[in-house]
Amino acid sequence: METKIFGTDDSLVAEAGRIIARGGLVAFPTETVYGLGGSAFCAESVRKIYAAKGRPSDNPLIVHIADIAELEPLTAEISDSARALINAFMPGPFTIILKKSGKIPNEVTAGMDTVAIRFPENETARRLIKAAGVPVAAPSANISGKPSPTKVQHVIDDMTGRIDAIIDGGDCAVGVESTIVDASREVPVLLRPGGITYEMIREIAPDTVVDPNILQSLKADERPLCPGMKYKHYAPDAEVTVIEGDMGAVKAEIDKRLAENADKICGVLTMSENCYDSAVILHGGITNREYAKNLFACLRKFDELGVQIVYAEFESRDGYGLAIRNRLYKSAAQRVIRV
Repeated sequence: METKIFGTDDSLVAEAGRIIARGGLVAFPTETVYGLGGSAFCAESVRKIYAAKGRPSDNPLIVHIADIAELEPLTAEISDSARALINAFMPGPFTIILKKSGKIPNEVTAGMDTVAIRFPENETARRLIKAAGVPVAAPSANISGKPSPTKVQHVIDDMTGRIDAIIDGGDCAVGVESTIVDASREVPVLLRPGGITYEMIREIAPDTVVDPNILQSLKADERPLCPGMKYKHYAPDAEVTVIEGDMGAVKAEIDKRLAENADKICGVLTMSENCYDSAVILHGGITNREYAKNLFACLRKFDELGVQIVYAEFESRDGYGLAIRNRLYKSAAQRVIRV
């Protein structure tokens, strides 16, 4: 399959929208990460998304809309707390799970009676959805399990020959996927942290609780309630270990491990001014928000540089800490050392 690369001109976005309307697949930028979009009303398009990514079919997709008025026809009911969250955080890096209407094929929701809906803030994403004339089902535009794409080159590397087109919208601003809240239950549940923090959500819906699986993996027989809960995610080819705690103790632990693995190509993802000998060093950022924006790009860069083992510094410094933990722990397959 030939994969076309489009810019963000209106004519090209309109052409990309027609591809989706015809049942094709288009990767597009959002404020979080690049998405891989197909018609949410077309079961065959949804099957193509799963095939292009190599994604397990029990891992549900998020439906993207271009106007808040498009949300209600996709749902069976919206509680008062759900409506408050929608009003507060949409458009933005936020996804809400609600009871679905009959308009949504089972392929989108992995057979569940709920649907995840997102109204992106990114202007190019919204123009594409409008041009398609249908809601767009879209997971991240990467091979399943790899770090999510925050730059167009990441999408080109993973999706060329697998999909119809890629829209080059530059680098993504947030850098981690949207926050997901399940508001289909009596008490809202935070299933995936992201650019909208738990503290922000609690200001709107104070009874919201955190799902314990945010910092652990589901068992083989458990069903994922949203993307990113069950399967290997965000992982580079290199083996990642998270070293968490005070930065002085973190440095000492990493130095010890670098000495133990002197025969390997090792890398360190830093959020400090710590220096390490005989290691490939990439700086993720000083704040958790900066670290979030750069995390996936750094993990991919380590692979480009042939790094075999990555030690990731971590210290919680702001409200983005939960989102970073969630992505880092999964990229490390729960290899976490607290010092």
